[in-house]
Amino acid sequence: MSDFEIKAPSLQELGKRHSSKWRRFPADVLPMHVAEMDFQIAEPIKQRIIKMVSESDLGYLGPVPEVAKAFAGFAKNRWNWAIDQTKLKLATDVGVAVVEFLRSNGATGGKVVITSPVYHGFWEWLGELSITPVDVPLKENFSLDIHGIEEQFAAGVKYLLLCNPQNPVGKAFTRQELTELAAIAKKHDAVIISDEIHAPLTYRNATFTPYLNCGPDAEATGVCITSASKSWNLAGLKAAFLLTQSKEMQQMVAKMPQATHWRSSIVGAFAMAEAYENGVDWLNSTVDTLDENRHHLKRELERLFPEVNYIIPEAGYLAWLDVTSWNLGEKTVETLIEKAKVALVPGNDHGPQYTEHVRFNFGTSPELITEGLTRISKALDS
Repeated sequence: MSDFEIKAPSLQELGKRHSSKWRRFPADVLPMHVAEMDFQIAEPIKQRIIKMVSESDLGYLGPVPEVAKAFAGFAKNRWNWAIDQTKLKLATDVGVAVVEFLRSNGATGGKVVITSPVYHGFWEWLGELSITPVDVPLKENFSLDIHGIEEQFAAGVKYLLLCNPQNPVGKAFTRQELTELAAIAKKHDAVIISDEIHAPLTYRNATFTPYLNCGPDAEATGVCITSASKSWNLAGLKAAFLLTQSKEMQQMVAKMPQATHWRSSIVGAFAMAEAYENGVDWLNSTVDTLDENRHHLKRELERLFPEVNYIIPEAGYLAWLDVTSWNLGEKTVETLIEKAKVALVPGNDHGPQYTEHVRFNFGTSPELITEGLTRISKALDS
């Protein structure tokens, strides 16, 4: 296979992998939970890693201006976003960056707005700092509840942890709603921490808008935290970065420990630079493959579970399924692991009210998507 042909290996081959996805459950369980794709990595990234290993180039991470330069080119070409390369700071991963940013700016023990259903890591990261999540759920069309968010800002909450595009629903928020969000953040002296890790996987019929590219209010109130780890399948290499575009936000990032940089992986940092600079062919092919998969999933759900509600995502490889009709409640995932031998993510990991939902990873082959749904269908019929 090449960077122009993205296909998942057989289940037998996938089972030999060493990641959590393939080791968390017994071998007879089909894992469709962890946000990790089953595809081969991009050839330029592979060759960069091989070269570093063959040259014993595995020391401590120093300055890596290549990341800022590569991302600047990628952001300009992909989203017409001109970044300030001097305002990019490396971090171990997105979660560490969020936690250390909040810790360094005195948010411990306070409150942070989130918008459920949202990535379960958000709840866990805030828990590390004894922060109370203030949930302002997305509207029915998965848009932001700007009025509800402003009420919390007016009540004194000073941070919002944004997921754009939103995991697990795959929503890429519009420029209009992000600009409105920036305006109320500026009005109430609040900060938007924008996790944009799934952004490169936005489909061609949708538009991703970087928060920091939404005008002066966004620049004054926002910090973007992202990585190549999700879009190029490099989670195990541990490298991410924070990006700001204003003096006030740069001052907040500057409070973070210097070790935020040094604890990142040298292989991860250079793999990330390689992704943004030379991994676009692979990325485009992957988006095309995922595009086919998201519609294949829709067709298979209509065939096997017409009562399951699934809105095709605008970005990413995660499906948010309303499985109320299965009548399994809080035991949905537990039951499916036991009876169907399929592992999904419980809906209430993304917010306590979503017990009748599951998250389904379709970043694999159409055959395994069908296999997973077929197993579930047979288990529910038995």
